[in-house]
Amino acid sequence: MFAEDIPQTISRAYQEILEGEAPWVAISEFAHSWFGYYPQRREELVREPIEPGETQELRQWAAFCAASVEYLCQKDQIACPDWVHNPHFSLPEPFYTHPLATRKPHIRERLEQEAPPAFAKRNVYCTNRVYANKYEAPPVRRRTA
Repeated sequence: MFAEDIPQTISRAYQEILEGEAPWVAISEFAHSWFGYYPQRREELVREPIEPGETQELRQWAAFCAASVEYLCQKDQIACPDWVHNPHFSLPEPFYTHPLATRKPHIRERLEQEAPPAFAKRNVYCTNRVYANKYEAPPVRRRTA
């Protein structure tokens, strides 16, 4: 755990994105809090609402964060906070998280097929492994000579 012992909530992650942090860095820190560092505090990690951003990019990441909360709460059978159901977290245009999706139709199609429902219903398209839990993955066995 970190010396400051402050979990990365989804609200804190989104605030960092608003302040210029790379989205995948802030969201990865949230995922570490959810799966590894603070699993006993999951409800607290998603309680505080976020507000949709003012630019298209920030609205996309806000929708991604709301979808993340709904997806993870459903997956782990935790009560989902009401704020995620705000219609402002549904995008008018598709948002593909893979950088090549805008140029490669087969990537867009794959993301549209794989995206978990919490993401797809908001017009956010990512792989179905977006929150693969490395903390629950079986350890890698090394061969011995």
